Amino acid sequence: MAESESENTKKPISIYDILAILIEQMSSVGWQKLGLQPDPVTGTIVVDLVEAKVAIDVTAQLVQHLESQLDEDDKRRIHSLVRDLRINFVQKNQQAGA
Repeated sequence: MAESESENTKKPISIYDILAILIEQMSSVGWQKLGLQPDPVTGTIVVDLVEAKVAIDVTAQLVQHLESQLDEDDKRRIHSLVRDLRINFVQKNQQAGA
């Protein structure tokens, strides 16, 4: 009976939980495409600034939909994440153009 009681207390996953997961995944892809983390499949470092920009832009868009659900500390943290991705993109883009 205890098992059925715990099943009744389970809540369905919310869209905001899914957004948080997607933000984490997209930001990770951004770091990988910036060449700052290895690709999880190959283990190699590959820089692809076109794909990095898409991942960063998608991350920023997802953040806009999630931020109304966050407290001030989480908002600062998630905005710092997007800012850091953007700063690193600019730096990598400048290095590629040099």
